[in-house]
Amino acid sequence: MPIELPRPKYISFDIIGTLIYFEMRKTVEPFVKDQFDPETLEAFFKDFSFIRYDEILEYRPYGEVLERSYQRICARYGIEATPEAIAAIQRDTLEWGAHSDVIEPLKKMAEHFPLVALSNADDKYLNAFIPRLEAPFHAVYTAEQAQAYKPRVQAFDYMLGQLDAKPEDFLHISSHQFYDHFPMYHLGFRNLAFLDRGYDLVHVPEYGSVRFTSLDDINTALGIN
Repeated sequence: MPIELPRPKYISFDIIGTLIYFEMRKTVEPFVKDQFDPETLEAFFKDFSFIRYDEILEYRPYGEVLERSYQRICARYGIEATPEAIAAIQRDTLEWGAHSDVIEPLKKMAEHFPLVALSNADDKYLNAFIPRLEAPFHAVYTAEQAQAYKPRVQAFDYMLGQLDAKPEDFLHISSHQFYDHFPMYHLGFRNLAFLDRGYDLVHVPEYGSVRFTSLDDINTALGIN
């Protein structure tokens, strides 16, 4: 049976990971791979992801979040967080580009709905990322503007306040249930699309999201393909 999504007033997006290809491991692995066996290396990156989540529960500039997260994970695993690695992380993050399956379906989506970015990064990162998506965005909101990262309620309230909107006005698309869909469900958002990029181990539909594997499929579910 075909999936149908309610047609919203706005389509909001997580950006890093969902639309922009998250390539942290590509940068970090050369600095650490020779210090661990394969099993420990996998554990390192899983724990690194969780440490980044912990770091964003208090607002600080995104570059500091990256630096502190890397320092903390290295300390936990008993290795040095070298200045070269930290510099590479902060430099390479600004160079990330769109997933290969994003640009054309995102353009098509923008022909029918105002697009809104709600990103866990600072303005300078979104100033770099949004042009690479090649689609017009009605509004771009960042953690720097909200002074809070998702999953903090303050981040979502900021978007709602800036648009003078309600949760029912949105379809929100994210590849991160932990950051986006879990808190949004508790805030009354019900039109949620989980774009599965492999970051989350399982899909948790009890929190209201519908799983997709491409923006093309979301367009079809919205009746605009």
